[in-house]
Amino acid sequence: MHKDTKRREALLYHAKPTPGKIAVVPTKPYASQRDLSLAYSPGVAEPCLEIAKNVENVYKYTAKGNLVAVISNGTAVLGLGDIGPEASKPVMEGKGLLFKIFADIDVFDIEVDTKDIDKFVETVKNIAPTFGGINLEDIKAPESFEIERRLKEELNIPVMHDDQHGTAIISAAALLNALELSDKKIDEIKLVVSGAGSAALACSNLYLLLGVKVENIIMFDKDGVLHTNRTDLLPVQMQYAKDVQGMTLAEAMKGCDVFLGLSAPNVLTPEMLLTMNLNPIVFAMANPVPEIDYELAVATREDIIMATGRSDKPNQVNNVLGFPFIFRGALDVRATKINEEMKMAAVHALAKLAKESVPEQVNIAYGEKKLVFGKDYILPKPFDPRLITEVPPAVAKAAMDSGVATAPITDWDKYREELVTRMGNDNKMVRLLINRAKTEPKRVIYTEADQLNVLKAAQIAHEEGIAIPVLLGNKEIILELKEEIGFDADVEIIDPKTKEEAERRTRFATTFWEKNERRGVTLLDAEKMMRERSYFASMMITQGEADAMLSGYSRSYPTAIKPILQMIPKMPGVSKVATTNLMMTKRGPMFLADTAINPNPSAEELAKIALMTDRTVKMFGMEPIMAMVSFGNFGSSKEESPKKMRQAVEYLHKNHPDMIVDGEIQMDFALNQEMLKERFPFSKLVGKKVNTLLFPNLDAANSTYKMLKELNGATSIGPIILGLDEAVHVFQLGASVDEMVNMTAVAVVDAQEKKKRKK
Repeated sequence: MHKDTKRREALLYHAKPTPGKIAVVPTKPYASQRDLSLAYSPGVAEPCLEIAKNVENVYKYTAKGNLVAVISNGTAVLGLGDIGPEASKPVMEGKGLLFKIFADIDVFDIEVDTKDIDKFVETVKNIAPTFGGINLEDIKAPESFEIERRLKEELNIPVMHDDQHGTAIISAAALLNALELSDKKIDEIKLVVSGAGSAALACSNLYLLLGVKVENIIMFDKDGVLHTNRTDLLPVQMQYAKDVQGMTLAEAMKGCDVFLGLSAPNVLTPEMLLTMNLNPIVFAMANPVPEIDYELAVATREDIIMATGRSDKPNQVNNVLGFPFIFRGALDVRATKINEEMKMAAVHALAKLAKESVPEQVNIAYGEKKLVFGKDYILPKPFDPRLITEVPPAVAKAAMDSGVATAPITDWDKYREELVTRMGNDNKMVRLLINRAKTEPKRVIYTEADQLNVLKAAQIAHEEGIAIPVLLGNKEIILELKEEIGFDADVEIIDPKTKEEAERRTRFATTFWEKNERRGVTLLDAEKMMRERSYFASMMITQGEADAMLSGYSRSYPTAIKPILQMIPKMPGVSKVATTNLMMTKRGPMFLADTAINPNPSAEELAKIALMTDRTVKMFGMEPIMAMVSFGNFGSSKEESPKKMRQAVEYLHKNHPDMIVDGEIQMDFALNQEMLKERFPFSKLVGKKVNTLLFPNLDAANSTYKMLKELNGATSIGPIILGLDEAVHVFQLGASVDEMVNMTAVAVVDAQEKKKRKK
């Protein structure tokens, strides 16, 4: 990507449509005067008085218990250094976003304009009553050590400097599993540490608690080995100093078992790696370029177990595996601190989770047939939905056992259910989808690439590694637009109407005519069709010249889909094509069908649409739980619409008994478990969370998905076409760039699945 374009895109992301990345959202009604009188004066006086009587009531009547301060003075921001408190604010907001999306924790970011330790500590202490926890961030060492130590001692809420402890906790879990796989004993291993900053020291300190012997650790900083004659070392570094003046990194690596890198790119050479003991463990976590290149390391030592900080390599040491869930557990028992027992509980929970069977949606997201505990899988993946139900309970229990919990949990099953419910509004499915597409990008044709927004979507898809774009349209316009938006990658551009494509047009026309000459198509007709982009692109797909196709941005859906239905064959056994939309709602992902094609399907057609939708939901790694919705409940109406839904359900129950589907049922009963269980306890949907809705007609389905999108701001992915033998999809008229990027990911994943099926 052009540097100026990337810069502009980053700035626009943070500036538009609203500056920043987080906001305050009311959690109580505020529509009426009564609501406002309860929210503020005079009603607000009552909780104030209750808190005045007992300060612990602040957790009962305010948001304190789910509110964390992310605090920095901007002295060590990412790799940017000391850039000041205001300049650190985008990073702190970003940390707040991660807290919210991974653990449903609210955040106020606080930027403090002082480098003085006393003033910083005093500021944090003075604002601490607002918060349930304090996350220190991007504060330079050695000040960060003293700041964290004092705040932990002087405050009665959890305090953690994630830069230090996050990497330590995640890498410690990786170390435990790597040692198990390499059959090494933790109290016998020799460890070389490249880096002596806050993260390296925190990792080493935690490894000592796990059982590593301090005499077996050799540590280096930019000035060389930490030896006892050095006078520039901090007290926290001195415990790792040895009587080894003059020792080089190469010398230290001979016969060592573990290398921990939190330093600089390429300091570890293949020659050094070859001198390590059998089954070497290498954690090269300098970012973005590690201490040794991953491919080079695994090519040098087949027996290596390696982790990095990179998301595109196995075993990423990613702090997001830790801090959201550690604070979640600490907040939920109102812990007075985050102690070593709680950190160790997180370590063991993460290590244990990596050894358990992986949910199918995680395998799908990472393009794996089956992730299994081993050299390339020693840590859970950040998209693993079990993190929220495994790490916080472990941390909470450790807080209780170590005596720092003030609100102990008694019903652990209920607590886990609450954790799952908290994450119902998360957009993880979009991230899963895009991540899965990246595992095996496909050639995707954009038939309207001379439209600015379509080209922007293709640019993002290319730069993010989601797809390999093929741009159809007026070549001059596309090149001008590419220049305008800084899309300087060399991608294929095709204008079907030009002389350059005459041979391919003729070949496509002849092939199509020969297949359809008895269906009213003449060779002249076929030749005219091939000058149109959708027909031309469809033939590229059927002839294997591309993997997927996207059209429809500037045309109505019926117009855009007509050539596709004419050119692209249906899947074997499919008689009717349909569509589904994936909606990211507050209760989680919801599939709605049929949202775009069939105006009034029959009972038989509805059953077939249900089966195709069922397969698509499974493609996304979810277990379909389907409600056939109508205005009647289980025979309460004899009208035609509920009747055909009932007949479709009867067919599915008889012929596909393993499907979790029921109806006909009204929408509120489908979505409200308490209502359903009370009135219709016989339903197959009782005790299950519906994630798929089938509608009796196009009016209902299309209106519902568009209403959800506009009124609730639900992200929409679709319409996703069901039943075609190729990965061909149509944008909604005027789709946004983000929607088109998401649909690109759908098309790529669809192409991946169809390729597997045809093998």
